[in-house]
Amino acid sequence: MLTKQVAVVTDSIACIPADLRERYQIGIIPLNFYANGNVYRDGIDVTPSEAYELFLKDPDTFKTSGASIGSCLEAFRSPAKQGKDILSVILSSKLSAIYSNAEVAGKQVQEEFPGVSVVVLDSITAAAAEGFIALAAARAAKNGSNLADVISIAKQVRDKVSIVAYMDTVRYIYRSGRIPRIASVAGSMLKIKPIFTFSAGVPRFMGAVRSKKIGIERLIEEMHEKAGNSLVHVSVMHVYTEDEAVNLKKRVSHEFNCAELWMTEFSPLMGYACGTGTLGLAFYPEG
Repeated sequence: MLTKQVAVVTDSIACIPADLRERYQIGIIPLNFYANGNVYRDGIDVTPSEAYELFLKDPDTFKTSGASIGSCLEAFRSPAKQGKDILSVILSSKLSAIYSNAEVAGKQVQEEFPGVSVVVLDSITAAAAEGFIALAAARAAKNGSNLADVISIAKQVRDKVSIVAYMDTVRYIYRSGRIPRIASVAGSMLKIKPIFTFSAGVPRFMGAVRSKKIGIERLIEEMHEKAGNSLVHVSVMHVYTEDEAVNLKKRVSHEFNCAELWMTEFSPLMGYACGTGTLGLAFYPEG
């Protein structure tokens, strides 16, 4: 008896590059943002760089929005029509309503397509760390694994993946609700540049530095501490600072034993809070 095919769906916050999405047939639920009175679907209507240009021109009109139940339904129905089971790897449920919307949509799709199972998995993280969980699941699905095995592999990567990032400014971070506005203003005046990671589904501040050079050293140190000499999967992330991301990628390539290494832009919905100039690493050790 042939194993039932499994489709993997994630959201646009996972910032998986287009070539990897296409190779492993990963479905995407786009989140939305508003700029200059228009609604844009993340990664569909504009590229991240184009979105950041909109943001820089008029930051006060730039607003973020989650993915609707309708967007989740659209992403789930396509593979369901092909009779595929679905694993949906979603942005941390502590950061967005997309997780609960995906659960509602999943139940509706299961009613519409009897025999199709839809499982929504909380990634407990974001950005390329979330993307790595979806990628691992999609690779297993492409190799013929059943839904239970695909879920198991996704959870294994979820338990190992880390994310660490440097922000070039604290000017916008108060929008996320993680620090008071007065702290953001004070930090901006003092030119403090924060380093943050993810823990228990939310971003956590690890400390602050005075320069990007020192900030990059902190990112590399954190990766050395957690990955050591292991074979490691790595993504270099950035917000509208491609040249610096390219340089960081070269350094990672030289200093680490990389099973894979790719570069991506943070979704504009994350860049909205982080600000341009942000650099980050998402990674997990093999085995």
